[in-house]
Amino acid sequence: MVIMGLPVFIQIRLLDIVDIFLVAALLYYLYKIIRGTGAMNIFLGIISIYVFWWLVRVFEMELLTEILGQFISVGVLALIVVFQPEIRKFLLLLGTRGFLGKKTRKLLGRLWHFAEESTLNINDIVSACEQFSETRTGALIVITRENQLDFFLETGQLLEARVSGQLLESIFYKNSPLHDGAVIITSNKIKAARCVLPVSESTMFPAYLGLRHRAAVGITEQSDAIAIVVSEQTGRISWVRDAVLKRNVKPVELKEMLVKEFSTEFEKKSK
Repeated sequence: MVIMGLPVFIQIRLLDIVDIFLVAALLYYLYKIIRGTGAMNIFLGIISIYVFWWLVRVFEMELLTEILGQFISVGVLALIVVFQPEIRKFLLLLGTRGFLGKKTRKLLGRLWHFAEESTLNINDIVSACEQFSETRTGALIVITRENQLDFFLETGQLLEARVSGQLLESIFYKNSPLHDGAVIITSNKIKAARCVLPVSESTMFPAYLGLRHRAAVGITEQSDAIAIVVSEQTGRISWVRDAVLKRNVKPVELKEMLVKEFSTEFEKKSK
């Protein structure tokens, strides 16, 4: 094909543009998952080995080429082993609605009739957190969405009790045997207390924050849950969603966030 006397070697189709966009989106989500973790350094190390292997091939250094070639040939298996936690998080992200935008989720919800939780007792959760803040009582509350966190439920004491402010205050009372660990709430029920959560391994995590905050970020790295933390030292309220920590949250702001995430009534009123 010739245009204005010049040969054209590349023909860009609409599918090529879509292909580039999808690859860019894939790389972006992979970067979000490994950013701030040790996996980023490992990934750069693997890239360095590949570049070095390419150079020794160019200069025909046969011994090094053979040795590094053996490593490159099993590169896919090595990636699966080394990046197992990150691959798990990526697949979890693909399998939840959190991967999609909010408008897209609403559209799919109409098509496939996704069930939306609208009965969460938000007022009692907020009032309990406000009480914890005033008394400087440490608390960690995890509210599930699609991922039910069954594995982490088994690490704690099963309760299966309806959410209430008094019950939450009793659980996190300093002398209570259940106060240490996290409470997991699903479908307006306190499923378990004293649960052990994974802690974030991010190198970007503030060093001055304790294990409660690190566990709150850790559970949201591995699931689509929302975590609420009350600091025992300062009494400040924080919440975490998609591994993003927002600190010094006022009770009103906490309520607004929970309403947006868990109440269909908010969407009706906002229309």
